[in-house]
Amino acid sequence: MAACIDMQELSSILTRYPPEQRYILAIMQDIQGEYKYLPKTGLQMISDYVDAPLSRIYSMATFYKAFSLVPKGRINFKVCDGTACHIKGSNIIMDQIDKYLNIKPGETTADQEFSMETVNCLGACALAPVVVANEKVHPKVTSSGIIEIIKVYGGPNDAADN
Repeated sequence: MAACIDMQELSSILTRYPPEQRYILAIMQDIQGEYKYLPKTGLQMISDYVDAPLSRIYSMATFYKAFSLVPKGRINFKVCDGTACHIKGSNIIMDQIDKYLNIKPGETTADQEFSMETVNCLGACALAPVVVANEKVHPKVTSSGIIEIIKVYGGPNDAADN
């Protein structure tokens, strides 16, 4: 179930900027801020607005890791899988998220509530393993602790019973 794309809102975002190619990244950031991903319609509208080939817009969207071409959930779990976090069990955290929300890294729940992705490093090695839910950092997450975190964000209350 993809997010509803409001063409008027997309147009509003575009017209915040002059129709110049140097504003492509800023426009993409605003669109992603609104929809939590870059919808195909938005990429085409950027292309038309700044008079740049769609292939250029797409290549920028896929080059920068900050952008996503698939919808993210209302709550996006970023699980650090850098060396310190991996050694301290980030793979177990990911397995628990998969077990209770039925999503693997790069996936979103069917109801668009939760997403999970891995990141190479969050720069918080002393707090390993670390999970970021939207902008909130959760340090030293345990196998049972991730279930409580999921519940805080509105996950299934019966998660511990699964």
